Amino acid sequence: MPNKLRLYMNHFHHVDSHLCIKFNRTSHNILIRNFFKVISRLGDGIFWYSLMALMLLIDKTQALLPVLHMIIAGFTGTLIYKWLKVKTLRPRPFDVHQQISLRSIPLDQFSFPSGHTLHAVIFTLVATHYYPMLSLGLIPFTILIGLSRPILGLHYPSDVLEGALIGILISVISFSII
Repeated sequence: MPNKLRLYMNHFHHVDSHLCIKFNRTSHNILIRNFFKVISRLGDGIFWYSLMALMLLIDKTQALLPVLHMIIAGFTGTLIYKWLKVKTLRPRPFDVHQQISLRSIPLDQFSFPSGHTLHAVIFTLVATHYYPMLSLGLIPFTILIGLSRPILGLHYPSDVLEGALIGILISVISFSII
């Protein structure tokens, strides 16, 4: 790797780590910690599966395509993020930095990318494509899921950003296919 690129990467990693530490410090407040633990838990899938069930319950056959679209795009996201995690093998921030407190149990070993954020973006974009009125609740919820990851010490901010970008890409491609 050329020296300039190495310097840039070292600087980027330093800034990313510094931001992660700053976000994580907010979790010392028990109210903030517990709030984001709930958000994170909902982002494990509980919220999204409940939303799909509610869509089917309320909109019946009209919701079949949106729910199927969410399932297919979400499954694609799972395949991609799991593949990336084993290819990049990026350790989680709490494993690297002693000053980062782990505030929630990780679902897997590696940090990059944030699967919670990736899926929140996919599900939000697909759901709001069919039901635009849901954007008022889903967009803030998705942002909170992204914030929860470094606050709880599970991800670097760059993991969250990349997870969001991959989620956007999967969603955009899915709209051209489905």
